[in-house]
Amino acid sequence: METPGSTEASPSDVASVLLDIDHVGIAVTDLEAAVEEYRAALGAEPVHREVVREQGVEEVLLRAGTSYIQLVTPLGPNTPVGKFLERRGEGVHHVGYRVAEVGPVLERLRAMGVPLVDQAPRPGSWGTTVAFVHPRGFRGVLVELVQAGPLPKPG
Repeated sequence: METPGSTEASPSDVASVLLDIDHVGIAVTDLEAAVEEYRAALGAEPVHREVVREQGVEEVLLRAGTSYIQLVTPLGPNTPVGKFLERRGEGVHHVGYRVAEVGPVLERLRAMGVPLVDQAPRPGSWGTTVAFVHPRGFRGVLVELVQAGPLPKPG
């Protein structure tokens, strides 16, 4: 709690770097079946599909308001998502937060001592720039920082 004369910053003094929840990444073993389940149960239609070899996944994005549901399946068992499925089974893999610029947010987190998976921004899917932050930094949640690329994002 701030006291008179204190130089301690309050949460309201720190500008938010979050613009929106970009997506929730869900690891699945059968991408086609998962897409059909979301389509049948929620009326969610795919808006983008891509193989991202650098991350070892095939993904389908389904629009959910101003965000997406990202269904991801591994390209092989020795990929990060393949290993996740082996250890934990299907389910929420990560949360993607939309930010204006990934680089400055990484620097901010690094300065705070937050453990990073990616030390620098890298290309993501659909023309984005991304970086992952280790789950130890966010109470067990793998976080992906997402900077929108040239393609239009909702909102």
